[in-house]
Amino acid sequence: MLARIAQELFWLGRDLTRAEETARMLDGAFHADVVGADARGIALSWEGVLAVIGAKPPAPGEESEPADPAEGKLTGHRTVGATARGRVSLGRAEIAPLLTLDTTSPASVVSCVYRARERARTLRDVISTEMWEALNGFYLSLGRYDLQAALATGPYSVYQEVKERCALFWGLVERTMLADEGRAFLDAGGRIESADMALRMLRVSVPVQLTRAVSAGEDTAAHQGEALALLQAVGGFQAYRRATRQAPELREVVRFLLYEGTYPGSVASSLEALRAALETADAAPRSSPPVLRLGRLIADLELQRRTAERFSVLADLLARVQEELELIDRAIDDRYFAVAAVAAVHV
Repeated sequence: MLARIAQELFWLGRDLTRAEETARMLDGAFHADVVGADARGIALSWEGVLAVIGAKPPAPGEESEPADPAEGKLTGHRTVGATARGRVSLGRAEIAPLLTLDTTSPASVVSCVYRARERARTLRDVISTEMWEALNGFYLSLGRYDLQAALATGPYSVYQEVKERCALFWGLVERTMLADEGRAFLDAGGRIESADMALRMLRVSVPVQLTRAVSAGEDTAAHQGEALALLQAVGGFQAYRRATRQAPELREVVRFLLYEGTYPGSVASSLEALRAALETADAAPRSSPPVLRLGRLIADLELQRRTAERFSVLADLLARVQEELELIDRAIDDRYFAVAAVAAVHV
């Protein structure tokens, strides 16, 4: 497979997964906002969502704009300006439209869907017709009604539409696309994005002071509210209840989202699926740097799961796993897509 095609498929998977995960987090923040932080102690704030999404690195071909300290606005994929320094407090009215509808922000849901559709348009001979029609219909549906008004009156319907359309696309991938190298790169992009988003959300939503409190046995109702918000933000509430059969508790919810191999949205499950995809795509997986790095990271996570680690060191663990995932991302780019970058420079 051409490196350029492989890269487009990889980033098609990433863009669509980013759109879905962003919609889920915004929906979770909306529900937390409706319930009320004072009543339930839910700490999944709008600025927390901005910190998760705003720290995402740009995709190939995107440009991160310079910071605008006067507006405190998200530009590129970075949280910049006054917001990053805490001078301006942003809420639902500013952040929800910014991360959902703002076409000037590459981090918004609409921008992610647009990029995914443009990539799919160049891959018409690689993906199935049904996949293209589903993605193109998704893009066109976003322009058929007033999203700004829908976001103000009923944001649930907007985010539900995004989640259902993304699920339709991935279902068609499963049923209509040949399980070859192209499918492997598409799956790899979606899986690495899912793992990265889960790690970022955990790092933002479970700060160091909270892990220390839980480690000391102070798992109050506020912490239980935060656990519920985390599950709602990833759509994992029912899966958690079926797996544990108990009320959400912060320590167990974090372990579930980090280690649970049977839940497809967990970090461990995403990494296993990423390794399987790269092993399918690579002609020599046993000597592949990204596959070898993934193997070490998965083994380390399994060791941490079996070890009765202190909850207070969770922040260090999450940071270490995310740093390793970034190295894996670079290794994937170097091994599979470097030729495409060189060709683009020469052109």
